[in-house]
Amino acid sequence: METIIWNQQVVKKNNKALVLQLIMEKEPISRADISQVSGLHKTTVSSLVNELIEEELIYESGPGESSGGRRPVILHFNKIAGYAVGVDIGVNYVLCVLTDLKGNILIEKNESVNRTPYPAIMSKVQTMIRSIMEEMPQSRYGIVGIGVGVPGIVNKQGSILLAPNLGWTNIQLKKDLEELFQIPVIIENEANAGAFGEQQFGAGQEFQNMIYVSAGIGIGVGIILNNELYQGKNGYSGEMGHMIIDLNGKPCSCGSRGCWEAYASENALLETADTDSLESLMNMAEKHDETAQRLFGEIGTYLGFGINNIINTFNPDQVIIGNRLALAKEWIEQSIEKTIESHTLANHQKDMHLNFSKLGKYSTALGVSAFVVESFIKEEVRTSRN
Repeated sequence: METIIWNQQVVKKNNKALVLQLIMEKEPISRADISQVSGLHKTTVSSLVNELIEEELIYESGPGESSGGRRPVILHFNKIAGYAVGVDIGVNYVLCVLTDLKGNILIEKNESVNRTPYPAIMSKVQTMIRSIMEEMPQSRYGIVGIGVGVPGIVNKQGSILLAPNLGWTNIQLKKDLEELFQIPVIIENEANAGAFGEQQFGAGQEFQNMIYVSAGIGIGVGIILNNELYQGKNGYSGEMGHMIIDLNGKPCSCGSRGCWEAYASENALLETADTDSLESLMNMAEKHDETAQRLFGEIGTYLGFGINNIINTFNPDQVIIGNRLALAKEWIEQSIEKTIESHTLANHQKDMHLNFSKLGKYSTALGVSAFVVESFIKEEVRTSRN
């Protein structure tokens, strides 16, 4: 008997999740439309909708268009029932955003950093989150979670095992933030989060197989195959910044030599340029400085070499270039394309789209905040009353 009751509860929770998902994806929508699309009985839909209204996850508004007969009441997802915090920890910046449950940014904090010891970054992140909490509007669920993207290897328990460009090993950021704020925390590799952000809100919405290349101080890769984020056995996939493109090449922060990121990253660019920031080099390129334009061209060529390997390996629909180097699109796009044209297998080039991030610097922060919202919605449906 207990099994039957438990099964009914599971079925109900699954149905409730389905109804909420339909409202989130297809709003504004009526109860009758939900019943038609989901195949659930009208009375089932009605009772689940009433629960969701009570929980303030959805709300109804006046009558919609009628197809004959009484005009239906329309349902909407309540995107301000709570908020998510998304944090992107870069090597030379920390970006922190507050989004509603639909990924719209309401508050943003952005700071440049030039030293990355964990206590210093942790204190900065803590201050930014606290000031966001002070400024955010009131809501039923408050902050539903904090998501953090970091440039490194993160295990499925949220520990940062290695972030070579930050100089971190075995950092318990999830545990530390949860103890501080008593809010659920999700830690993810920044390139995985950037890929998810672009898939949800940016340049990757049209394609099932997409590779996101995060080109900042280092290089990370987020892989989406058949519409799913591919994370590998332990969640460590995408460390393609460390594929070797020169056997006896330059030393890399990971301890190896000749890694792709040692030649094609923002760091590699700044090492060869006589300037300390990407922005000042872009300024020079804008003023037709030949050296600056040539350096960007070289970085584009090196980016192209790695992207060639990625395309030949995955045969994706699309490659998206994001993070800081995407800001220099104007000066690197041509040499990337030229390198791909010269080296990538012809069949793989066919119907392959090379795009730059649509979300700019926000890909990772929006990606982690979307993970947080997804987790909150699942948890809400799972733990709500029967």
